[in-house]
Amino acid sequence: MSEPMDLTTALTGMLPFIVLISALLTASCSALLLWLYRRAVVRSMSKSAGLAAPTPQVEGRQAPSTSPQVALRTETGACLVSGGALAAYRATSASLRRLGSVYAVAGLAYAAVMSVPWMVTSGGGFLPTRLLWLLACYAWPGVLTLLLVATTAWRGKAAIAGSYFAVMALIGAIALVCTPTLKPGDLIFFWFFANGVNTALLGTFMIRRIRAVGPLVLAFMVAGVTGAFLTVAVAGSDEGLLRAIAGTGAGLGLGASGLFVLLHVIGFTLFAMLGWWLLGRLGNAYRNKRMSDESLTVYALCFLFGVWQSITLAFEGWAWIFTGLIAFTAYKLVTALGFARVAGRGHHDEKKHPSLLVLRVFALGQRSEQLFDVLSKRWLRAGSIDLIAGPDLLTSTVEPHEFLEFVGGHLSRRFIESETDLEQRLAERDMCPDPDGRHRVNEFFCRQDTWQMTMRRLVAGSDAVLMDLRSFSPANKGCLWELEQLLVGVPLDRVVLVIDETTDRPFLEDKLQALWRQVPNNPPNRALRTPSLRLFTASGLISQAAENLVKCLFQACSTSSS
Repeated sequence: MSEPMDLTTALTGMLPFIVLISALLTASCSALLLWLYRRAVVRSMSKSAGLAAPTPQVEGRQAPSTSPQVALRTETGACLVSGGALAAYRATSASLRRLGSVYAVAGLAYAAVMSVPWMVTSGGGFLPTRLLWLLACYAWPGVLTLLLVATTAWRGKAAIAGSYFAVMALIGAIALVCTPTLKPGDLIFFWFFANGVNTALLGTFMIRRIRAVGPLVLAFMVAGVTGAFLTVAVAGSDEGLLRAIAGTGAGLGLGASGLFVLLHVIGFTLFAMLGWWLLGRLGNAYRNKRMSDESLTVYALCFLFGVWQSITLAFEGWAWIFTGLIAFTAYKLVTALGFARVAGRGHHDEKKHPSLLVLRVFALGQRSEQLFDVLSKRWLRAGSIDLIAGPDLLTSTVEPHEFLEFVGGHLSRRFIESETDLEQRLAERDMCPDPDGRHRVNEFFCRQDTWQMTMRRLVAGSDAVLMDLRSFSPANKGCLWELEQLLVGVPLDRVVLVIDETTDRPFLEDKLQALWRQVPNNPPNRALRTPSLRLFTASGLISQAAENLVKCLFQACSTSSS
């Protein structure tokens, strides 16, 4: 009988393959599932709920008998921000700094837990320079977290990364002076040894297009792939069991290769059931506001690094493999304590948290994703965002529970079929922050004949309205209808229209004046002495444009609360 495989050998040999294969499967499966999700949602959007015909477009209507005497002006200069708006913007900056400080401390706690085993097992006594180098190397996941969540501008990201590598260079220089036998190549090799592979793997599920569901799919894949490997390992560890399995396979007409594949499939399926249970737990945690979508991504990042970085420690004894899990637990504990202290966990007064309605040209695609990604990172530190689901942002704004409903075949439950459904969705709007201080995106899924009533209701309940009119042209009939609703029912100082060089501005200006002449003789805009509408030009870097845009939106919110 063959000897059972040594546990240490099994762990060090199996875990790298589990992590590698899980990460690669996560990237491909996430992309496929999101493609299927987007296709299913777009198809459902094109269907009718059977309601009455939508309101005719403005081109077919007659102007009122008493048109406004004052023409509508459009302002394109710099947005003047003052008073409460400036204070609100500065509060978001402070919130991002507090968030960064929590994750930075958590990252150091993680690095400390990971460094201790190396100090214990490497021998040679306690060397301060060695400890500092280990702490700096294992702090890399914390740096990646800061790059992901704590800054919106490229200059901020460059400052964080530059500071980290400057500290690394300083510690490395001190270590080289204190240890003459140490070579620069040794230090560089260790950093890549600890962080290189998992950083590359991280990119497989942190791409913007799949980041929203990557952590969920990764959890499922780790469970399934672990089951596939364990089933084969257990079968091969006992000669009697292996003979029984081989006999069963022969009875089914399976050769050695077919039986090998079947064992992997059985193991994957069995453990995938555990993975599905884990997905449900994560979805419930998100639904019950125990974590945000952003913190879910961060925890997946830390968990991946913890598992990978503890693999080599198992050569010193199988128990050391749990170092990564302990470090991950320390990371979660520190973040939970930090969020409870600085993220304003008990602030649930909805009046303190402004809501932003985002309307846009659906054909913007990746450009819409880029602006929304940077914009939401800053705005969601202050309040929630409402939007009507469209093909441009579907894969960027999908929430964990929405994705799980799609996988479970219950996507249709998310669509608004009637006024009753709309009232229910409005009542379910999440206006309060998650434990990390981040608010949520409330996405409304509409049929072909329910989006207009949804838009009217959202406009009425929003503190500010952003309408992205980049690439706007005469073909965008739906945007013309939305512009009419804004001029009729929303105070102009609460509206910001985003344009750039791709906007057909002459056409936009002409249509705004035509729509303005048809505004009914009633508030909120008809009585204005100098009616004006803000046009924000999104030129230059997206990150810089979004920063200035957020300031304009806070100014718009300040008028709604005054």
